[in-house]
Amino acid sequence: MNAAIIDAHAHCGGIERHPPQRLEDYLEAASATPIYGVVMFSPVAEIYERADPEFRDSPAWREQRQASNQYLLGLTNREIEVFPYLFIWNDFAVDQLSPRHRGIKWHRHADEPRYHYEDPKCREAIAEIRRRNLPVVLEEELENTLRFINELAPGVRVIIPHLGLLNGGYRAVEQAGLWDNPWVFTDTSLAAPDTVLAYIEAHGAERIFFGSDFPFGSPVAELEKIERLPVPPRVRRAVTGENIAALLQAGNMRTLD
Repeated sequence: MNAAIIDAHAHCGGIERHPPQRLEDYLEAASATPIYGVVMFSPVAEIYERADPEFRDSPAWREQRQASNQYLLGLTNREIEVFPYLFIWNDFAVDQLSPRHRGIKWHRHADEPRYHYEDPKCREAIAEIRRRNLPVVLEEELENTLRFINELAPGVRVIIPHLGLLNGGYRAVEQAGLWDNPWVFTDTSLAAPDTVLAYIEAHGAERIFFGSDFPFGSPVAELEKIERLPVPPRVRRAVTGENIAALLQAGNMRTLD
């Protein structure tokens, strides 16, 4: 896989328009950058009703989720290479995984509907994710982050986004020992430059990826943040492309078995 610059964290969907986040919107936002490829997952608003903590799933929502995830699979032969992730919810629809999927998005905030971790289908889904060797971008409360990594999904590569900003905070994740766990990765999206540098100095540059969090972050500004860090060129290359390329390649090889 090309080791050029890859954005490891971007939202993209064909339904949610506030803010605009179709592929064309990303291409416009990233047009002034040398970004070669981008990891994309569906907008949260296309997956569940995040404003309703008592949200109950329905056939209409399941149909919308499938359509949203399917939209990403159709983004081929474009100006930029798209690496689609399947956004999983409480139907745990791993039967919708295809060889084109390169990872999993698993997301909720503290005031949002909860994942049904006790559902047997949850463990079955994690087993299938492990079998395919797919990475999981996990954005959850700290308690659930720890449970997922330490109890539910040992042997699954987990990416804690934003350097832990929404998983309890960088320091809380560090104090829990997760940054030194070889199965745990992170991305730089929306993290302060000082936090990115602190992570690299304390934990190395092998498991951290550049991400923009488009449309909530700017690909231009987020990439410039990494380019301005006082680190050697080899570290910058690893963070902006080589690390995520290796992760995606490992998962792709297992998927094609």
